[in-house]
Amino acid sequence: MAGERRKRPLHLFGLTSLFGRRLPPSIDSAGGGYSRVVHCNDPGNQEAARLGYCANSISTTKYTAANFVPKSLFEQFRRAANVFFLIIACISFSPLAPYRAVSILLPLVVVTGATMAKEAVEDWRRKKQDIEVNNRKVGIYDGTHSFHQTEWEKLQVGDIVKVEKDEYFPADLLLLSSSYEDGLCYVETMNLDGETNLKRKQSLEVTSSLFNDHSFQKYKALIKCEDPNEKLYSFIGTMYHDDVQYPLSLQQILLRDSKLRNTQHIYGVVIFTGHDTKVMQNTMDPPSKRSNIERRMDKIVYTLFGILIILASVGSVLFGIKTKEEVTAGSFRWYLRPDTTSLFFDPKRAGLAALCHFLTSLMLYGCLIPISLYISIEIVKVLQSTFINVDHKMYCEESDKPARARTSNLNEELGQVHTILSDKTGTLTCNSMEFLKCSIAGVAYGSGSSEVGKVLGGGKDGELLQQKGLPSSFKGHNHSAVPIRPVKGFNFTDDRLMNGQWVKEPHLEVIQNFFRVLAICHTAIPVVNKKSVEISYEAESPDEAAFVTTARELGFEFFQRTQTSISLHEINPKIGRKIDRTYKILNILEFSSARKRMSVIVRTEENQLLLFCKGADSVIFEKLSKEGQSFEAETKCHIDEYSEAGLRTLAVAYRILTEEEYRIWNDEFSAAKSFVNADRDGIVDKAAEQIEKDLILLGATAVEDRLQKGVPECINKLAQAGIKIWILTGDKLETAVNIGFACHLLRKEMKHIVIQLDTKAINGMKKGDEGVIHEIIANQIYEAQRQVSSLKGSSVLFALIIDGYSLAYALSGNLENSFLDLAVDCASVICCRISPKQKALITRLVKKRTRKTTLAIGDGTNDVGMLQEADIGVGISGVEGMQAVMSSDFAIAQFRFLERLLLVHGHWCYRRIAAMICYFFYKNITFGFTLFWFEAHAFFSGQPAYNDWYISFYSVAFTSLPVIALGVFDKDVSSRICLKFPLLHQDGIRNIYFSWPRILGWMLNGVCTSIMIFYFTTNALLDQAFRVDGHVAGSEILGVTMYTCVVWIVNCQLALYLSYFTWIQHLFIWGSILFWYIFLVIYGSFPPTISTTAYWVFLETCASSPLYWLSSLFVIITALLPYFCYSTFQRTFFPKYHDIIQRVHLRNQ
Repeated sequence: MAGERRKRPLHLFGLTSLFGRRLPPSIDSAGGGYSRVVHCNDPGNQEAARLGYCANSISTTKYTAANFVPKSLFEQFRRAANVFFLIIACISFSPLAPYRAVSILLPLVVVTGATMAKEAVEDWRRKKQDIEVNNRKVGIYDGTHSFHQTEWEKLQVGDIVKVEKDEYFPADLLLLSSSYEDGLCYVETMNLDGETNLKRKQSLEVTSSLFNDHSFQKYKALIKCEDPNEKLYSFIGTMYHDDVQYPLSLQQILLRDSKLRNTQHIYGVVIFTGHDTKVMQNTMDPPSKRSNIERRMDKIVYTLFGILIILASVGSVLFGIKTKEEVTAGSFRWYLRPDTTSLFFDPKRAGLAALCHFLTSLMLYGCLIPISLYISIEIVKVLQSTFINVDHKMYCEESDKPARARTSNLNEELGQVHTILSDKTGTLTCNSMEFLKCSIAGVAYGSGSSEVGKVLGGGKDGELLQQKGLPSSFKGHNHSAVPIRPVKGFNFTDDRLMNGQWVKEPHLEVIQNFFRVLAICHTAIPVVNKKSVEISYEAESPDEAAFVTTARELGFEFFQRTQTSISLHEINPKIGRKIDRTYKILNILEFSSARKRMSVIVRTEENQLLLFCKGADSVIFEKLSKEGQSFEAETKCHIDEYSEAGLRTLAVAYRILTEEEYRIWNDEFSAAKSFVNADRDGIVDKAAEQIEKDLILLGATAVEDRLQKGVPECINKLAQAGIKIWILTGDKLETAVNIGFACHLLRKEMKHIVIQLDTKAINGMKKGDEGVIHEIIANQIYEAQRQVSSLKGSSVLFALIIDGYSLAYALSGNLENSFLDLAVDCASVICCRISPKQKALITRLVKKRTRKTTLAIGDGTNDVGMLQEADIGVGISGVEGMQAVMSSDFAIAQFRFLERLLLVHGHWCYRRIAAMICYFFYKNITFGFTLFWFEAHAFFSGQPAYNDWYISFYSVAFTSLPVIALGVFDKDVSSRICLKFPLLHQDGIRNIYFSWPRILGWMLNGVCTSIMIFYFTTNALLDQAFRVDGHVAGSEILGVTMYTCVVWIVNCQLALYLSYFTWIQHLFIWGSILFWYIFLVIYGSFPPTISTTAYWVFLETCASSPLYWLSSLFVIITALLPYFCYSTFQRTFFPKYHDIIQRVHLRNQ
C-alpha cells in the first residue's frame, strides 16, 4: 500500500549531508556551471516555465526522416573515391562520355546504396529502442493527493515521480523518500558503469517523512545545483526548504537508467531530463581510431588518382599534338575527316580538343580507382569480428563471458602491436583480495604464503624471508589455527590471534582498536542469508570486503548498520565472550584517489569521540603524532617485507577527539559541504585534513591479489613475439617488482634499471628543492642510457622500473625524450605509484615516440583514459565494473586471452587485410592499364576497349567475391602454429605484408600483366582470319578476348596466392569466372540497342573459334608465370620467417 512503510533490517548512515543548516546566502555560488534552478512540485510557476529545460524524450539516432538522405549522402561522399565517381557520373551525361551514363552510375549507386541501407537498418533499430524507452510508464504526482501513470517523455524538471521496485529511473532524480523509514534505497547501476553490486542511496532527513502519496500536497522546495555534465560520480547542489539550506551530494541522486532494487518504491523530484541527464551526457562518440593500414590505403588511393591524372594527361597531350598535325588533307588519318569533324577532333582548336579528351580519359581510366574497396573491407572486417566473437577458446566459463570485438575498424592492428601497456590489479591479478598478514603494535602476524613469495623463493614465504635475513617474528606461527571452512577474502592463519587468542597478547588495546577500525571504517553493508543465518558483506571494493570479513573471523563481527550507527558483536576480553556494541557514526570522510585514505568519526557507548583511519602508508605516516609513532619503524619494515612478497598494504591508525575540537571542526566541515561551486571537493578535502592529524599508528594490513590463470605463460609468449610490455600501476615499487617476477615480465637474466627517489629526496621535494631532484633523476636516466648503449646489439635484455615521483620529473622538460628513448630500448617497463592521468599521458607519449601500434589493457574506471589514448584499447570484464569494457575496442574476460587475440586473430586479420588491399590495387591496375594500352594503340581516340557494362561489372560482379573470401578465410598457418611460433607476430610489427616495396611490387605486377594481356592478345588475334568465313577479329572480339584473359588471370592469381582453400573460396573464384561466361550469353542475347558490341559475340563468334580459346589459354599461362617463378625462387633461396614455418609445418604433416 502507498502509505505503508517498512523498517529495514539493514540501514545506512546519513551523516552531515542529511541535516540542514541555516546558512547565509553568500555561501551558495550558482554561477559558472552551477546555475541550474529547479522548482520542486510547482508546475504552474512562471519562472520555471521560462527556464526552458529540455524535454525528457531522448534520441540516439544518427539520422531523422528529414535529414537521412542528405546527411547519409554527405557521409558517403566524404570519401575521395566516391566524389571522383560522382563527378565522372555527371560528366558521363555529356557527349564526352566514352560509354553510356547508366553503366557508370550503376556501380556508384550499388556501393553507396548498400552502405546507406546498412546505416538505415542500424539507425532504425536505434529508433525503435528510443520509442520503447520514451513510452515507458512512471507514476507522476498530479497535485491532487495521487499519482497517475504517464510516459517518460512527458516528464518535466521539478515533477515528483514514484518509481516501483525493479523499475528504471526515468530521469536524474533527487531522492525524497523511500519505502524504508529512513529514506534509504538500493540501486543497481549496471547500465551506467557495468557494476553489479548494489549502491546505497540516502534521502535527506527533512524529506524522508514524505512517506505516502498524500504527503506532497504542501511540499515545495527550490534546488540550485550544477549544470548538466557527464560526471557520474559527483554532484553538487543545495536544496532550500522552509528557509533552511540543505547541502546535496551524490548520495541523494538517482541516475537515469539505474534500477531500483530491494526497495518497494521511492519518491523523487526530477532534476535533469532527457539529454541533460548524466547517462546521456556520457553518450558521446569515442575517439575516432583508424588503423595504420587504413591510413596508408588512403595514400595509395591518392597515388592511383595521380597515376590516373598522368595517364589522362599523357594521352591528351599526344592526342592534341596528333590532332594539330592534321590540318592538311595529306596528313589525315584514314578513318577521320578533320575538315568535317566536330569540336572533339578539330585540328584548328587542338588545345580545346585535348582538354575534352582529358575529361574523356578520366572516365575511361576511372576503373583504376577501386570503387568497391571500402565497402568490401567493411564487410570483411565485420566477418572477422564475428570470428573473434565466436572463438570458444577465448570464452571464460567462470564468468560466462566471451571475447567481444566492440569495433571492427582495428582488427588488423592486433597483428601489429609493438607495445602493451597494462594495468595490474584486476588485469594481471584477479582483484579478489584475501587477507593474508598484518602488523599490529610492531608485531608481524600471519604465517600464510603468498603466490609471489613462492615464485621468488621457490617455496614458502618463510624460505624467501630467511634468505633475506628477516626477523623470525615476521615468519608467523604454526598452522594449527587453520580455519575449518574456507572463507572468501580470509586466508589468515596465526594461532596468536585466532580463536580469541589475541586477548593474551601484550598490546591488547592496540589489537582491539586495530580490528575495530577494520570493522567500522568502511561503507559495506551486511547481508543475512535467511537459510543459514550467516552474514556476508556487500562492499564497493574487494579490499573492503576482505577487511570486514577478517574482523568478523577474529571476533569483531559487523552485523547491523542504521542511518547513524553501526553495531558489532565483539569479544570483551574481561568476560571472555562476545557482547553487542553500537557506535554512533558522526562523519564519514570518504576515500578518493587524491586523498588515498578513508576516515570515520564515531561516538562510543562510553561517549568517547574516536577517529578511525586507514589508507596508504605514505599518507598515514605523515599524519602521525609524536606519541603515535611508537611502532613506526617496525611497521615500515613489515610493510616493506609484505610489499616484496607481492602483497597490497594499508596503514591503520586512530585518534581520540575532544568535544570542543570536534564541534568547531564539524561546523567548518558542514559549511564546506554547503558550497555549490567547482571548488567544493577541494574545500571539503581541505576541511577533512584539519581533523585527520596527530594520528596514533596501530599497524598495517597485507592482502593478496592472486595472479589470474595463465598470466605468466601469456606474458612469456608475448615477450617471445617481440612485444614490449609495460605495467602501469598505483602499487608500491616492491609489490609491482615482485608481481613482475611472478608473471615473468621480469626475469633473472635481465639487467634491471631502477629509477627512484630515496626518502631524503622526497622530503626535499616537499620543501620545494625542485632543481636538485631534477638533477638526481637526470643523472639516473643518463647513466642508464650509457649502460644500455654499451650493450646494444648484444643478447642482454633490460627492464626499467620507475616510481611515480621520479616519473613526474622524467616526463617534464628536457628529460622527456631521454626517458622515452631509454624506455623504448628496454624489453619491459614497470611504472609504480602512478595516477590514472599519468597512465593516459604515458600511453600518449609512447604512441607518439615509437610511432608503432600501442595496446592498452585494463579493467577499471581509472584505466579508461589509457584505453582511449592507445591505438587499441582492450577492456577486461572483471570485478571492477564494465567502464573499461565500455570504453574499449575489444573486450576479453581474462588477460591470458590476449595471447590468442594478438598472435592468432591479429596475425590472420593483418595478413588478410594487407593481402586483400594489395590484390585490389593489382586487379584494378591490370584492368585499367589494358584500357590505356588499347588507347595508345588507337592513337588516343577515346574509344574504349570493352563494352561499357563489362567495365561496370568488373569490380562489382566478376572479381569482388574472391577478394572478400581472401580477407575472411585465408590463413598461412593454423592457430596452433601461430601460438607455437610467436615470432610470426614480427611480420606485423615490421609491416612485411603492407610495406611500400610490397605494394609497389603488386602494382608493377599489375602493369606487367596488363602489357602481356594486351600485346599477346592483339598479336594473336589481329591481322589474321578469326572466323571460318575469313573475317578478321574486330574490336568487339578483341575486347571479349582481353576481358576473358583479365578475369581468368586476376582470379587465378588469387588462387596462386592463397595458402588455405575452403569450399567457399573455390566457389567464389571459379564461380566468378563461370559467371563471366554466363553474363556474356545472357547480355549478348539482348537487342543490339542494349547489348551493343556484346550482341551474340560469344555464342556466334568466340565460342566456336579455336583461336579464342587457345590465345586465352596462352595469355593466361604466360601472365601467371612471372609471379609463380618469382614466388618459387624467393621461397626457395630467400625464404622469410613465415615461409620457413610453412615449410616445416607442411613437412611435419
